[in-house]
Amino acid sequence: MIKKVFLVILLTVSGAHIVMADDADMAEINKALQVLAPGVKPDSITPSSIPGMYEVMLGADVVYISKNGRYLLQGDLVDLQAKKNLTEGKRAAGRLKLVNSMREDKMIVFAPAKVKHTITVFTDIDCPYCRKMHAEMSAYNQLGIKVRYMLYPRAGVNSESYEKAVSVWCAKDRKTALTTAKATGTIAKKTCENPVREHMALADSMGVSGTPTLVLEDGRTLPGYVPAQRLSRLLDDAGANKTN
Repeated sequence: MIKKVFLVILLTVSGAHIVMADDADMAEINKALQVLAPGVKPDSITPSSIPGMYEVMLGADVVYISKNGRYLLQGDLVDLQAKKNLTEGKRAAGRLKLVNSMREDKMIVFAPAKVKHTITVFTDIDCPYCRKMHAEMSAYNQLGIKVRYMLYPRAGVNSESYEKAVSVWCAKDRKTALTTAKATGTIAKKTCENPVREHMALADSMGVSGTPTLVLEDGRTLPGYVPAQRLSRLLDDAGANKTN
């Protein structure tokens, strides 16, 4: 299972930046990683809050490995004194980095005249709650929320949903095509060079399993439809907490 996780992450992670580890420890850790998944290149390997354990960042995933390379832990590291989940903060930063690695010209963006908040949403044209969310697009925009869509047909490549996603992307007016497809469930079939598989690979690397999945400005994810007013309050609260 661990080897599978490492290999999935490897599909989207490139370029190692390994710092702060003792040379001898680094040798043992890298040796263990190569056994698990040959060729894997972590984003970083740094000492964790647990003595003798190192934190390994791979995209949006975090694992902990002993300095002798023998033991590996997957799970949340919680500082009970500070009452803080240390792992989730790192995951969120990893998610944000992955999402922002996708250029906006490879997304379908619905933006208000004045942007207050920006969210990224993995959406499926045939998902009922994705349609419900999209029906509120004017409300999100009126509240200053910019919505950046990435297409994630859950039925997979070559499914009907996948073909609809490609057709939307290849339409002359993508935003109108997406709105029509979500409202009616149908769209004229078109093909062209498109980023749909890239969107799907990115979603898989982040552990996205359902739609809609919202990625907030701080890297947190929210599964499912969130009404416009509630989402606006969540984003405002997150922004206020960040500045405090």
